[in-house]
Amino acid sequence: MHKKKFRKPDSLTFDKQFLYLILGLVVVGLVFVADISAPQGLNSFNDRFYYLKSQSIAAVIGIGLMYIFSFINYNFLKKIANPFFILSLILLVLVFVPGLGYSALGAKRWINVGGFNFQPSEVVKLFLAIFIAKTAEGNKKTIAFFIPFIIVSGLIMLEPDLGTTIVVSVMALSQIWVSGIPFKHFFSSLVMGLLAVLGLILVSPYRRDRVITFFENTVDPLDKGYHIRQILLALGSGGIFGLGIGQSRQKYLFLPEASTDSIFAAISEEIGFIGSFVLILVFAIFIFKAFKIASLAPDQFSKILAVGITAWIGGQILLNIAAMTALTPLTGIPLPFFSYGGTSLVMILIGCGILLNISRYATEKITHRR
Repeated sequence: MHKKKFRKPDSLTFDKQFLYLILGLVVVGLVFVADISAPQGLNSFNDRFYYLKSQSIAAVIGIGLMYIFSFINYNFLKKIANPFFILSLILLVLVFVPGLGYSALGAKRWINVGGFNFQPSEVVKLFLAIFIAKTAEGNKKTIAFFIPFIIVSGLIMLEPDLGTTIVVSVMALSQIWVSGIPFKHFFSSLVMGLLAVLGLILVSPYRRDRVITFFENTVDPLDKGYHIRQILLALGSGGIFGLGIGQSRQKYLFLPEASTDSIFAAISEEIGFIGSFVLILVFAIFIFKAFKIASLAPDQFSKILAVGITAWIGGQILLNIAAMTALTPLTGIPLPFFSYGGTSLVMILIGCGILLNISRYATEKITHRR
């Protein structure tokens, strides 16, 4: 028979391999931000290291918070679940307040306070994951899971930000599925969600154009199809072995959002197919180890929280790479650890810190022979 044996207090050590993997991804990510963002920094701020400096500050803050959260017992998160979730909803609403909300690329996704910009949608991912995990532990009815999920998704869609809505949906639905709600409730909710996404695509000319461009990426190469065309040029230019670190041509203001959403394409141009394959393999190891932590979590709350964090980060990785390889329409989702964006990096590292803390209390299955 199988029994779960909790580790003794004096042996509460986190998964060190997972920690080294996270730190390695952060360091390599900073190297590529310095490389790919240099032309954009020089053009916009007359400083080729502008984006690196900003990202480095976010990395230091994020690693510090990751370290702190790796020592804070995950059960503490239950106590802050409700107030912090409400706070994140308030932040999502403040995006639309004139003077606070900051618009860029046709969307209101940022709040500007004293010259400091951050994205509430990045913050809400973590707090929604915590809130759903607490809800699951309380054995609430199905509707208790979907109401907060629908509210968050609705507010993010108003920005508008379909890509983040998809990531939030992947995260929340993964948690709801693991929580054990009736299959018919889950399936019917999934169908309604897919229909809602389809409807949002059809009623928005911008989203509709993205889908049409996905199926006909050779149409209008100088306007609607320009972005995906430059992405494919970057991937094709890299070939098998790549042009070499620092040798990307597309980063010289040809590739839109080269240091943010499209950074994988620019990286692939430099490291080629083999290097890109290795990078994807490293991401796969990260996702596998994170799910392993979830599988060994000691209780329902920590298990569902770990699943949520893993689905959030892993889903974002898969969606970004899928868009960059023309497997899905462009969604504007940053690549975790690599894309420029302080709020995203800090929140991802906090999520990793929570995973490390849960790994401290992981259970071990011991087989006893009779």
